[in-house]
Amino acid sequence: MTTGSFLIWQHADTAASLVEIFESRAKQHPERLFIADSTLRASWGEVASALHGFAETYGPRIRGKDVAMFMSNGSRFFITYLSVLFCGARPALFNAAMPRKSGQKLMEILEPEMIFADHHLEFAPDAVCVDADALRRWIATPSDARSLCGAGDTPATYFYSGGTTGTPKRILYSHRQLIAAGARMQWGWPMREGEVFLPIAPYSHIYGFLSGICLPLQSGGSSIVPERFHPADVLDLIEREKVSVLGGGPPAVYQAMMADPDLDSRDLSSLRVCPGGGAAFPVEVHRRWKALTGLTIYEGYGMTEVAPIAVNTEEMGHRAGAAGKPVPDTDVDIVDMETGTRSVPRGEAGEIRVRGPHIMPGYCNNPEETALVLRDGWVHTGDIGVMDEEGFLTITDRKKDVIIHKGFNVFPREVEEAVISHPAVSGVCVVGRPDDRAGEVVVAYVALRAGENVSAEELAESCRQFLVSYKMPGVIEFLDAMPLTPAGKMDRMALRERARAPEHREVRAANA
Repeated sequence: MTTGSFLIWQHADTAASLVEIFESRAKQHPERLFIADSTLRASWGEVASALHGFAETYGPRIRGKDVAMFMSNGSRFFITYLSVLFCGARPALFNAAMPRKSGQKLMEILEPEMIFADHHLEFAPDAVCVDADALRRWIATPSDARSLCGAGDTPATYFYSGGTTGTPKRILYSHRQLIAAGARMQWGWPMREGEVFLPIAPYSHIYGFLSGICLPLQSGGSSIVPERFHPADVLDLIEREKVSVLGGGPPAVYQAMMADPDLDSRDLSSLRVCPGGGAAFPVEVHRRWKALTGLTIYEGYGMTEVAPIAVNTEEMGHRAGAAGKPVPDTDVDIVDMETGTRSVPRGEAGEIRVRGPHIMPGYCNNPEETALVLRDGWVHTGDIGVMDEEGFLTITDRKKDVIIHKGFNVFPREVEEAVISHPAVSGVCVVGRPDDRAGEVVVAYVALRAGENVSAEELAESCRQFLVSYKMPGVIEFLDAMPLTPAGKMDRMALRERARAPEHREVRAANA
């Protein structure tokens, strides 16, 4: 099963389903810890019993049907998800904090046979509320149920994309596509037998699903799930549970942990793998984490429509600030931003398009949006990137986030890199604000490290070391904390709306 000490990722690629992987592993080590959170500790064998108990209770009703899940990370999500698959149903994964109106609208569209949640849903009062007692009942329920989980090209799981604007778009992945994605996740972050994981990104998010569901199953590992993300609590769990794989996620996760005043005194010797994904990482975040912990963040890149796309790896090479090299059997092409059909030379920026065994089949019941994104077998990501001569992919920005200032293209990430290079800065987000004279003004929202104090003028002076004049922030505003989406990413949309609001409190940089 291993090459040296690492599991062979291709073995995961040959599995028929996640349930097949789970059942095989549960037979090999039933006593090994499967998951632990604030409400339950359960072994692989106990979770196997829970799947059978769930099937005894709900199996006949949901077989072949759509099932909605509104749950936070933890034993309730992981066990319910596997149980729904075990029964041959199709789980649709939603963020637990779904607003009432959005949840109601999505349920009207999906029309699921059943809804499972870990809290009361105002828009679905009949939803089954799963708590630790329910999980224990499933474990204790005698059952000779057998897996009815599909395999290969049969439908498996719904994910939702584009939830920050309009109605989220629904994607139905097959078992084959899920397995292919999970295997390539393992290629990017090689696993050893029995890793101990600490997931942070929501399981309902593609990154959180691949890193928090697929990798623990494929490595026969244990998941230690914090009740909420608080840096001190996470560091406590790493020490106490000997966590080897950090859930990682977007830069905000690492920035928050680095801001913990006790980080220097923590025992992180068990920690081996520090993945990064969900948003581009400033080079300064890589540098600070390495300096403070001695560990490398292995950044990757993906999206709900296809993930992973590229990963920095020890074997294929690591470059701070880059998204890495394409995962196996996956083509990554950089094309012109006007037509999206002409490949541009290495080193030139353009839109990233991807094709491979794990790309989405399209958006459910949405041919118009599908035609915009999926063209000639390629997923057009809407991200701007550059491929260098060594094959490293660097994400410049989202196509829609490019700021047009006085006729010049300004990529927010380049400005953010300049701002965060100042040692007093802990977080930054750059957006454009409409301006009658300039088209758009570059606005930088900045959070400072605890105890630090710096003026907008001083920060602007620091940025001049890195930026030409048209890329300089025209407005710098300091925030106590940066707003985040439920997935832990910087909430760029909220800051864009703030920048455009009439009551926007601005502090102008010296060049404004």
